[in-house]
Amino acid sequence: MKAHDGMYIGGEWRPAAGTDTIAVLNPADEQVIGHVPAGTAEDVEAAVRAARTAFRAWAATPPADRAARIAALRDVLVARKAEIAETVTAELGAPLGFAEMVHAGAPIAVASSYADLAASYAFEERIGNSTVYLEPVGVVAAITPWNYPLHQIVAKVAPALAAGCTVVLKPSEDTPLTAQLFAEAVHEAGLPAGVFNLVTGTGPVAGQALAAHPDVDLVSFTGSTAVGRAIGATAGGAVKRVALELGGKSANVILPGADLPKAVGLGVSHVVNNSGQSCNALTRMLVHRDHYEEAVALAAEAAGKARAGDPRDPASRLGPLVNARQLERVRGYIAKGVEEGARLVAGGPDAPHDKGYYVVPTVFADVTPEMTIAQEEIFGPVLAILPYEDEEHALEIANGTSYGLGGAVWAADAETAAAFARRMDTGQVDINGGRFNPLAPFGGYKQSGVGRELGPHGLTEYLQTKSLQF
Repeated sequence: MKAHDGMYIGGEWRPAAGTDTIAVLNPADEQVIGHVPAGTAEDVEAAVRAARTAFRAWAATPPADRAARIAALRDVLVARKAEIAETVTAELGAPLGFAEMVHAGAPIAVASSYADLAASYAFEERIGNSTVYLEPVGVVAAITPWNYPLHQIVAKVAPALAAGCTVVLKPSEDTPLTAQLFAEAVHEAGLPAGVFNLVTGTGPVAGQALAAHPDVDLVSFTGSTAVGRAIGATAGGAVKRVALELGGKSANVILPGADLPKAVGLGVSHVVNNSGQSCNALTRMLVHRDHYEEAVALAAEAAGKARAGDPRDPASRLGPLVNARQLERVRGYIAKGVEEGARLVAGGPDAPHDKGYYVVPTVFADVTPEMTIAQEEIFGPVLAILPYEDEEHALEIANGTSYGLGGAVWAADAETAAAFARRMDTGQVDINGGRFNPLAPFGGYKQSGVGRELGPHGLTEYLQTKSLQF
């Protein structure tokens, strides 16, 4: 894979300040596919300076012109869609078909939505004797994870640009090649120098320097709750705004009368997608006691059919986990589930291949709410199935974690499902298999984060309010 040996700063690729590099591995075969520079505080300083220099002119650019630039960026992503999918497959291990449809397709849809919003959004309004203006926050630090590398970049950068902010991106060190490809697309689309900047590197060095920089006005971070807390503390000390999209332990609640085979089948699929490496994965399936064993059998059958293998093989349903640390983490949770008395009905910790960071889809039955696998985010293809006695019991279980990011409810009709969903302490709920909507706000309650991404609510995160009285 192509890898740049410098940083994209001020509209050009510049040599890194240091000489250290980060090896990028293909998780399917554990081979090195490239090296990127390990950014330092000096690189961050240069990137923030470029973003600050570019801010006033970009903020003053008419929204219609900003919209045109975002649309041009979208068009480049469309033209390079196959290359994006190949890159994500190589450094993340996502099956190529899934990479084309989701990893490349979703960011294009999101970029398109912000091209439209930038042109149509009401950045000012008249209230009584006041005119209220929504203005860009300033310089944004975007710190993104590896699990959906391009989607998470676009979900931050596109609304920030639409708002009139400038951006410094620090991507995950596990998937930096996708971020470099995005920087190439920005350059090809003709965005002004300094509006977007890229610094590769590790979280403790480049990420920390970026989050703490006094000229950064907002930190938008997606990742673990533990790191989110640290970033929130750093930003709070500087009275700096944050947007945090953190962990999840989402409940898939199947109410009596629902289409059980469909609800279970799609629920397992949701956990298997991206090898379970989704913050909103429906990793807890709640089933009424009367239908419990049927659901367990259906889930075990569905998981058993999901083949883990070479992500370039069309027969592979899921690829490897992203790295060796993640593999050991997931295996540890599987062992913990067995140790705490859950019934293993599919999968397990054994590796299906000699090479690569693979784990097979795993299903646990007889899970109780207090078990570790029912409370903590595993970030792998591991499903816990919990029985409930009635709707109030199901609601208690669904709301009984520190997270509140996603969820799903299945019922005989949408009204019944929606009534239950309204009582769930979570930011987004799919009703009877509801489809992804790039305009709907995405974000969490409780320990799952602060703020929202996507659509007009995501744009609002990058705006601040000024009123003039006449």
